Amino acid sequence: MAEIINEEIILTQEGYDKIVAEHEELVAVKRAEVAERIKEAISYGDISENAEYDAAKNEQAELEERIIYLENMIRKAKVVQDEDVKGDTVGIGLNVEVKNVETGQVQKFSIVGATESDPFSGKITTESAVGKALVGHGKGEVVAVEVPNGIITYEITEISK
Repeated sequence: MAEIINEEIILTQEGYDKIVAEHEELVAVKRAEVAERIKEAISYGDISENAEYDAAKNEQAELEERIIYLENMIRKAKVVQDEDVKGDTVGIGLNVEVKNVETGQVQKFSIVGATESDPFSGKITTESAVGKALVGHGKGEVVAVEVPNGIITYEITEISK
């Protein structure tokens, strides 16, 4: 798991809601399930050679680590509010449509916080090569993006919330 430093974590409302929902699920449901598995494993007797007990304790440790990680994210989260998002230039919380100048292929991206990234569903961060290149530019602007295979040139065709 990535180390979270003492800085803000910028999230969309959707991303923040997902983190809160996962945290609630882990605390309210998963903790009880793991505790029950530990209790059941203890009932088998000698815990010094009990694989079920060891597995349940390892799962508990991983669960608690994830809960702490999510709590840190929630505490440091800065949710981008709709009123803070201006639709004139590309930024977090906005959708952007771009056209590859060379091929004419059109792509749509949602610009999200770093922890929300899911490139396969079109969610990119301001830390990705494409996101970094697009941020701050407006509709009609042409932007060059350096990628491992060379340079892709995009024209920003649409920006929306």
